[in-house]
Amino acid sequence: MAGALALIVISFGGGYLTGQHFPSHEIAVSSGSEEPSDVDFSPVWKAWNLLNDNFVPAAVATSSPIATTTAALNQQKVWGMISGLAESLNDPYTFFLPPVENEQFTSDMSGSFEGVGMEVDVKDGMLVVISPLTGTPASAAGVKAGDQILKIDGVSTTGLDVSSAVGKIRGPAGSTVTLTMLREGWSSPRDIKIVRRVINVPVVTTKELDNGVFVLTLSEFTANSPDLFRNALRQFVESGDTKLILDLRGNPGGYLEAAVEIGSWFLPSGATIVTEDYSGHQQNVVHRSYGYDIFNKNLKMVILVDGGTASASEILASALRSYGIARLVGVNTFGKGVVQQLFDITPQTSLKITVARWLTPDGSQIPHTGIVPDVNVPLSDADAAAGRDPQMDKALQLVNEQ
Repeated sequence: MAGALALIVISFGGGYLTGQHFPSHEIAVSSGSEEPSDVDFSPVWKAWNLLNDNFVPAAVATSSPIATTTAALNQQKVWGMISGLAESLNDPYTFFLPPVENEQFTSDMSGSFEGVGMEVDVKDGMLVVISPLTGTPASAAGVKAGDQILKIDGVSTTGLDVSSAVGKIRGPAGSTVTLTMLREGWSSPRDIKIVRRVINVPVVTTKELDNGVFVLTLSEFTANSPDLFRNALRQFVESGDTKLILDLRGNPGGYLEAAVEIGSWFLPSGATIVTEDYSGHQQNVVHRSYGYDIFNKNLKMVILVDGGTASASEILASALRSYGIARLVGVNTFGKGVVQQLFDITPQTSLKITVARWLTPDGSQIPHTGIVPDVNVPLSDADAAAGRDPQMDKALQLVNEQ
């Protein structure tokens, strides 16, 4: 092709090493059977026994004794103890995943689930929408990145962690959930009713525009996104285009390894993509490019970002900007600069723990307020309603001027 492709250093048919954890390496942990010698657990067991001996469910209280020591109830108390332990750290990204939620999380990362089709997170103590996924009930209902969710089916979300919130929003296809939401510019909250359905996440989409511009939209970093991205890059190369717009707007992140794999198509071997900073708890881990690096300096590239661009998508955008591969256009990203690791508690349950901070290639942390784009271009509700996209328009202008 004319200009953008320098040399294919790895076959498009080659395999991927897709990470299955957050992050993609393993952290050394104890077996979990040792009881800390400097912690007095007697209050815990005292509370346990008092509950066993005295608790009567208020909703079914009668004069008859009620058994409260069944295996199921004891198991429920164990899950509650672990949940409370995680919640005591006051970190919205550290939480316990009991069996149902753990299965739900695994389903999410496979790219298919039943719900309304939006990513949510807790920021500054509020449950907020990172992004509605394209073509989903949430998007059709007018949900926007940055919307605050105050209530789910009339129940306040105050103090709710992400896992619990997702569990309440999810439900069988065809059922309805009512979200009480507040958006910047609204004078008061509004109720939005959304009918759930099966959501198949469109991870990668492509479009060829005039003047040799190729638009590649990456909506999430799922387990299969590296393969899908590789196929999309093949389309770009075969199209003969030299101008690439990578749309990461509304991309809430996902697998770290997927971001490293995708970044490796643009960066030389050994280039730092992101560093996990463990703040002295253990040695930092540097994730480097695998060096696929198939493009030369004639590639013209712009990345679109917004308030729904989070986590792994912020890592990719920051890395490609740091090495001068692409410019960022849009508005500030979400600002999720921390690393989570999934630890198995039992075969059916997991504990998701914040274990480190993300550092960009220049050694700075992804700010809580998000990454500031090179060119700030807001997208208003009026623009969206009229079908206008000034952010894409600016990206087109920039790649055509390069």
